[in-house]
Amino acid sequence: MRGLAYLHSGRKRAMDLLLAGGAMVVAAPLMAIAAAAVRLETPGHPIYRQRRVGLHGHQFEVVKLRTMVSGAEHIGAKLAVDEGDTRITRVGALLRRFSIDELPNLLNVLTGEMSLVGPRPTLQVQVDQYTERQLRRLEARPGLTGWAQVNGRASLPWPERIELDIWYLEHATLRLDLRILLLSARTAITGHGLYRGETGGWRQ
Repeated sequence: MRGLAYLHSGRKRAMDLLLAGGAMVVAAPLMAIAAAAVRLETPGHPIYRQRRVGLHGHQFEVVKLRTMVSGAEHIGAKLAVDEGDTRITRVGALLRRFSIDELPNLLNVLTGEMSLVGPRPTLQVQVDQYTERQLRRLEARPGLTGWAQVNGRASLPWPERIELDIWYLEHATLRLDLRILLLSARTAITGHGLYRGETGGWRQ
């Protein structure tokens, strides 16, 4: 079973529920400690919610641990985040370094808004600039991690990142998903591609 047939299968959804449920139980204490640290360092709610675009263009609220000062999207570089951004808190920098800030995405996986593996969810302003081919990215549930994430993440030029996501849509299998999950653990440890640098990422 390959590609879109697998992406919309009960087999993939079962894997999401099984692994995300188990990961949520294991990660809950770490998320609680991280949330407390975020709240102690700076005022504002430790959980950050942002509207993202998911399957077939439907919008949902992605849930993350806050890594920047409250209201950061309205100041400085706004939606763009680069290494050394002064809006990133000390705790937030640590959470970003090991991708701990994205652990609450597991809630989005359990509710069916996301999958463990798939294209990372993007903003409507980004989707509005997609070409017809790039809109194919919305044919799958967005993922906690994905093929582009383990092949450069934010450091990739935006068009290249989308092409990697489209390749995943065409070749997705359970075996590939498991491979991506294993590679994602390594990526989280090394921190490779965490920030976009001079040539990577989406440019406003």
